[in-house]
Amino acid sequence: MEIQVSTELTELIPNFKVGVIEYSNITVGESPQMLKGRLQLFQESIFFELEEKNVTDLPGIQEWRNVFKRTGKDPNRYRHSAEALFRRVKKQNYFASGQSAVDLYNFFSLQYQVPIGLYDRDLLEEPVEIRIGRAGEEYIGLNGRSNSLERLILTSDANGPFGSPFVDSERSAVTTATKNALQIIYLRPSTDMENAKKLTESLMNMFVQIHGGEAFYRILGNS
Repeated sequence: MEIQVSTELTELIPNFKVGVIEYSNITVGESPQMLKGRLQLFQESIFFELEEKNVTDLPGIQEWRNVFKRTGKDPNRYRHSAEALFRRVKKQNYFASGQSAVDLYNFFSLQYQVPIGLYDRDLLEEPVEIRIGRAGEEYIGLNGRSNSLERLILTSDANGPFGSPFVDSERSAVTTATKNALQIIYLRPSTDMENAKKLTESLMNMFVQIHGGEAFYRILGNS
């Protein structure tokens, strides 16, 4: 797919970068027991870790809160999706959707402390741009609400915004009918290029191991 990061965004956030993965011919279904088990154990270990600290003490969480501040969005009102996951775990409100794609990107979002989006590529229309939301832009999110996108980092296609590190839209959601997908890893700006590639490739390989198909990745943004 043709995907670009806006100049406005890269000028505002030094070293802004995303990992982009395109998947083809995948099979999304129920999570394998291995993934369910690892996700449960990982959440339990995070819960005990967070007994001694606040979610905002975690470096990845804090770094993305600062990104929201830089774009002009209050991170206390608009918590990025990784922070929202950690806050659930801290309350022992563990999650397990049962759907393999969702469980996997939640697992990696917790592991790397970064927001991650996954979209049905067949529901998107090129070109795709990662940019800052404009006044009046909104969509119905996976949280079931209409979400204002003004001053949020978002991903849009020819039909408008469909994703954000805050919450993704309903219209591009991955389901068991999805065969081709686009994944956006909102990397920490402090991550160097070598580690950005390793992180993105690791996620891609695990995804293909579970869902089959083929995939390739690239890093977009400032190095």
